[in-house]
Amino acid sequence: MTAESALSPTPTPAERAEAGRNARTRVSRADQARFDPGPGRFDPVDVIERQSATRVQDLVPIRYGRMLESPFRFYRGAAAIMAADLGPAPHSGLTVQLCGDAHLLNFRLLASPERRLVFDINDFDETLAGPFEWDVKRLAASFVIASRANEFPADVQKATAREAARSYRERMREFAGMRTLDIWYALDEADQLRKLMASEMDKEERRRTARATAKARSRTQMEAFEKLTRTTPEGRRITPDPPLITPLADVAADSPEAGTEKELAAVVESYAETLSSERRHLLSHFRMVDLARKVVGVGSVGTRCWIMLLLGRDDEDPLLLQAKEAQTSVLAPYTGGEPYDNQGRRVVSGQRLIQTTSDIFLGWTHVTGLDGQGRDFYVRQLRDWKGIARPETMGPDMLRLFAQVCGASLARAHARSGDPVAIAAYLGGGERFEHALAEFAQAYADQNERDFEALGEAVRSGRVTARTML
Repeated sequence: MTAESALSPTPTPAERAEAGRNARTRVSRADQARFDPGPGRFDPVDVIERQSATRVQDLVPIRYGRMLESPFRFYRGAAAIMAADLGPAPHSGLTVQLCGDAHLLNFRLLASPERRLVFDINDFDETLAGPFEWDVKRLAASFVIASRANEFPADVQKATAREAARSYRERMREFAGMRTLDIWYALDEADQLRKLMASEMDKEERRRTARATAKARSRTQMEAFEKLTRTTPEGRRITPDPPLITPLADVAADSPEAGTEKELAAVVESYAETLSSERRHLLSHFRMVDLARKVVGVGSVGTRCWIMLLLGRDDEDPLLLQAKEAQTSVLAPYTGGEPYDNQGRRVVSGQRLIQTTSDIFLGWTHVTGLDGQGRDFYVRQLRDWKGIARPETMGPDMLRLFAQVCGASLARAHARSGDPVAIAAYLGGGERFEHALAEFAQAYADQNERDFEALGEAVRSGRVTARTML
């Protein structure tokens, strides 16, 4: 931002609210319910295959195998499909930094640098600026799909989606009345959320929630270190578990794109340049001793992901980093947004903008493999106080409460990067928006099931190959 732009007149709150209400002429709140793909809709398997073409080919069947475990698993891997559905459709034009893949499992407990347990968005692979409702729709649909997996009736399915949208709307209206710095400093502490939710939970739900919070605090670097490494004659090294965890030497023997140990060690050096000076200093106290390729997630399977073991004072002083390939966001064809010279930088910039507190080792880099192809990566700690929800264990009331928490958290993320006054004015004080989103979520859950079946048929016909990992 230049000095001139920083000092130029900004719209008044009244003008910003008017802009939000005017956005209803582009797409009304009731029209947010619409999802009508029509007979000319694209082939969803084509979309997935185009993504897979840029990935490690021997891992792609694992991706398909994971997506075919359930419609919800499929949805987690189908962000590109939903982007292709939402992108060409009318939208509000009210722009925020999107998560890009805001399904319910991408909201979780995380550690702040001050060692406080907070609830926030965790995945930013697809982050990009775009219309706020794209994230809300993906979140709402994920709750309908999770409700169906639990065999909840249609009214409960709609209620969870409606709760996510209602919570988003109400919290955004709170942010519209707050000072700018107060919005930036807002966070959702896990213990405070648990206390707020406790009055609506039964004894067993309170017990499970307390246990999940305690478990998140136990998921430290040391816990990951003990689980993922072993003692060898050369010292601590990463434990192989192919094909999910494959040592560098074994990957390099089969794949020219892997790079040499020297080249991958250079990744750490170049990545360090993207850290602030005090964090570079901290990183300098560690030396890298081992690398391995790791298969992660569902939608991310096939992207290149490395875990790096660094040691400090001795073999019991570890730092585990994950370098994950960053490809072009699935939203990019539909936003016309600012291009990035490094997709890892895009991920890190988006994360820093919308996440309350980010990993102190978050950074990015670029590496060229032996195949001559340059690839972008972002780097972060492998595990640090992370706790993930288990919707399959939740009853209807608990899933509704979780929808409330996720919707509010998403509103906080959007308020940091967008205009909460304009978005709140668009949403209004009534329930029209959340009812529309519930209708959309039901319709999109139906489409997700059809797409899930299409991938299954593609596997049965031999068009694509799936591999199930036991």
